[in-house]
Amino acid sequence: MSVNPEKNQSDFIQFALEAKVLSFGEFKTKAGRLSPYFFNAGLFNDGAQLGKLGEFYAQALLGSNIDFDMLFGPAYKGITLAASTAIALARSGRNTPFAYNRKEAKDHGEGGTLIGAPVRGRVVIIDDVISAGTSVRESVDLIVRAGAKPCAVLIALDRMEKSGDALKVGQYSAVQSVGQEFGLPVIAIANLEGLMHYLQQSHDQQLQTFLPAVQDYRNRYGI
Repeated sequence: MSVNPEKNQSDFIQFALEAKVLSFGEFKTKAGRLSPYFFNAGLFNDGAQLGKLGEFYAQALLGSNIDFDMLFGPAYKGITLAASTAIALARSGRNTPFAYNRKEAKDHGEGGTLIGAPVRGRVVIIDDVISAGTSVRESVDLIVRAGAKPCAVLIALDRMEKSGDALKVGQYSAVQSVGQEFGLPVIAIANLEGLMHYLQQSHDQQLQTFLPAVQDYRNRYGI
């Protein structure tokens, strides 16, 4: 299956804008920085949007040429992301098992913290973004304890932003830190560089007005 990552990225940014998942303005991040853009994957909140979102994830994964056996979605956002990606992969001819976790172990029914297909083989962890990397670390631990091998992390957006806060700027981004800590490739449908290119190429004059602020933010905090 032929995949064009650049087109997939551009189409995804357009989709996120239309769904108002991606917006521009002035937003305070958890780190206390004033960001000129905001991405909230939780706003992909109806069936049509979730179905299309899964297709973007599936395209990015197939385009990466990563060898994988199954998908894992960390609670909570990762659950719907892994499920929609598995559906999109099946529709493209690659039926792929998926599993996810619950936050608290059950001592009845199926029990434990893992739900879905048996966790085995090469596992792709699917989430929306990587901020502190906590859900990735927890997922890696669950997957390894199940006897399987994490092989990649798949996210919607890589902010390409160094860790730290408004005053202290770290050396690496959260994505880079996760990659270094676990030796895992991190695949992103879109990243900050692609977002800037989209703004530069846009015929929407209002969108273009946000480019200087995004460029300044990248100069200050970007990798």
